[in-house]
Parts: sequence; C-alpha cells; structure tokens
Amino acid sequence: MHEAPQSGDARCPGVVLLHGIARTSVSLTRLERALRANGFATLNIDYASRRKPIAGLADDIHPKVARFAEREAPLHFVAHSMGGLVTRAYIAKYRPDRLAGVVMLGTPHGGSEVADLLSGYRLYNAFYGPAGLELTTTSTPRPDALPPVDYPVGVIAGNRFIDPVAGLFVLPKPNDGRVSVQSTMVAGMADHIVVKASHTGLPRHAAAIEQTIAFLRDGRFRPSESQEPASLRRSCA
Repeated sequence: MHEAPQSGDARCPGVVLLHGIARTSVSLTRLERALRANGFATLNIDYASRRKPIAGLADDIHPKVARFAEREAPLHFVAHSMGGLVTRAYIAKYRPDRLAGVVMLGTPHGGSEVADLLSGYRLYNAFYGPAGLELTTTSTPRPDALPPVDYPVGVIAGNRFIDPVAGLFVLPKPNDGRVSVQSTMVAGMADHIVVKASHTGLPRHAAAIEQTIAFLRDGRFRPSESQEPASLRRSCA
C-alpha cells in the first residue's frame, strides 16, 4: 500500500485505488504514477480479495480509507474489475463526506459468464474464494443488486481479449476476455467509454489512463479526437 504523501499536497484531490480479485496494488502502479504526476494524492491499497465476500472486503479497507479521507480535499475512487464492486459496497456503507468522482475499469456490474462457467469447479472456488462466487451473473446477491450509484461514475470497458475461448465462445461480444462491454454498464453512471484493451491490460492502457484523469477532472470522458496529451501535467499547489 502506498500511503498519502505527508507534505505539500494536503489540498490535492485524493484517489483511492482498488485492484481486482487475485491481484495486488502493483497491478495499478502505472495508473497510480500517472495520477500523481497529474496532481492527485493516492492511496493504493492491497487487500485480501480472495478471502471474504465483497461486503467484508469493504469493511477491511475502511480504516485505511477513513484515515486518507481526513484530508481536506475531494476524494475519488479508481477501481479495476471487482475493485469497482468493492467500491460500491464501501460507499454504500461508509460514504466519505468529500466523495467526488469514481472511475471503474472493467468492473462486472452484471456479472461475468466466465465466472458462471468456472464456479462449479472446486479449483475455482478454492482459489477465488467467497468473492469469486459473487461475480457470476446469477449470484445472490447479484453484483447489480448493490445499492444504485448516486455519485459521478465513469466506466471504462475493454474490447480486446487474449483468451480466444472466453472471448469468442463464452462471453457476449464485444468483451475484454473476462467481462462483456454490456456487463460493465451500471444504472446511474455519468459516462461510459470503450478502449482497445484486454481485461488485465486496462489499468496499464494509455488511453484508459488518460480518460481516467479526464473524468476525475471534468466529470466526463474526453472524445478520442480531443484527448489531452499525456505530457500535459497539472500540479496542485
């Protein structure tokens, strides 16, 4: 976990980063570096994504997020995959006073048909644990049964896949190899965009990173033809 900087940026907007299931904070390192270079303070949390249901994971991250939220600045969330569901569960129970924008990359709001296919296998259940069973399209509660979003949410989906079996034969098209574009949509979202990236590649994809920063700044994604070059930085003084 990368703690918030301790000096010079107390008024900079904060961003809590949450990785997906069976991943670590390292998977969001490139995205975190870009956020810091663009004037955001970050809290990139490692959490035991395979050990508890999603609601329990939200409880686990609360002490760290609550400390970070004490800064007198807007608080954003940026989450990859299941991290977006943890974000929704967290905000539903512990909504920060200065909550601002939320960006979710490849989050399966409607569940994943890949999880449907694999959830009947003991190895899947042993590896992915309770949260893994909540990622199916028929889970109880379903991912889309979480409280509706009533805060600014931007969703970034991918439409490239590495695994041809899942991408061609299991998931509805278009998809990122793990989650269909349709499943990333959530009622109440402020904006939605599709980039040419696979599920695991989304947090490292240049366009996804630039669009994440655009949404946190402006509350909407930027049309592809007018994206601000990555070399343009903004500081928070």
